[in-house]
Amino acid sequence: MAQAAAVAKPPAPPRRRRRASATPRRLPYLLIAPAAVLMLGFIAYPVLSVFYYSLQNYNPTKPWRNGYAGFDNFVHAFTEDPVFWDTLIFSAKWVVVEVGLQLLFGLALALIVNQTFVGRGLGRALVFSPWAVSGVLTSAIWVLLYNSQTGITRYLADMGIGTYGTSWLSDTSTVFPAAIVADLWRGVPFFAILILADLQSVSKDLYEAAEVDGASRLKQFWHITLPHLKDAIILSTLLRAVWEFNNVDLLYTLTGGGPAGETTTLPLYIANTSVDAHNFGYASALTTVAFVILLFCSMVYLRLSKFGGEAK
Repeated sequence: MAQAAAVAKPPAPPRRRRRASATPRRLPYLLIAPAAVLMLGFIAYPVLSVFYYSLQNYNPTKPWRNGYAGFDNFVHAFTEDPVFWDTLIFSAKWVVVEVGLQLLFGLALALIVNQTFVGRGLGRALVFSPWAVSGVLTSAIWVLLYNSQTGITRYLADMGIGTYGTSWLSDTSTVFPAAIVADLWRGVPFFAILILADLQSVSKDLYEAAEVDGASRLKQFWHITLPHLKDAIILSTLLRAVWEFNNVDLLYTLTGGGPAGETTTLPLYIANTSVDAHNFGYASALTTVAFVILLFCSMVYLRLSKFGGEAK
């Protein structure tokens, strides 16, 4: 019996080895756990707070009206608030025009600076430099350029084009193009940077083979360059569309949403509702609606564009 018991004891050491080997496998998760907890705290808590307050009547200046509202804020937005629909329509218009033009000009600039020419490094630096400027500083630059006394309109009036004292940011017929141009100056380099980075990986052998086969520059661009840039274009347009939809700093500093609300986007309306009107409950409901719209549109866009699939 003693011999049998002695023979049964050796299996114990493998358990200790298994426990010891389990620690290295868990070590990476233990190391990133503090950062993960902090990220959850700084991201999850604000998001959940927005969802919570969207179901509340919450206005710090009118505490007697605070309380559970259910879906009243959402019903008010969709059925009783015409400003919501106006700002949503303008936001869609702003995103489509801005992203489309930024992609077009960014692609053109990327193709130009991808060529070999004298001073290419300086040219690339000049093309990419506006992306390093903050939105508020960009707005300040363009406010000065559009100033009716010292800006572009003053010099155009000196040349006989237009009249003195004209302000493009105060005229409902010119404020939208003026804001578009200001944001193009900052947004075009984003597309140029991403597309140029992807162009660097296109094999020159493909273009040489296409030239041997007699393909023109246009056919090379259509059948080689564009298919290779497919995923980069899809990702960059999606990211930029989300950023442009949430654009507040430039429009707020440039126009303040005016004149007569002509340049008020949904995020800018949300900011005014929460900061100026102190109606945080209704602003949270509008934020939730904007989140759902962006999530739905992003999923549909990625689905239709077949992101990650092979280009035909």
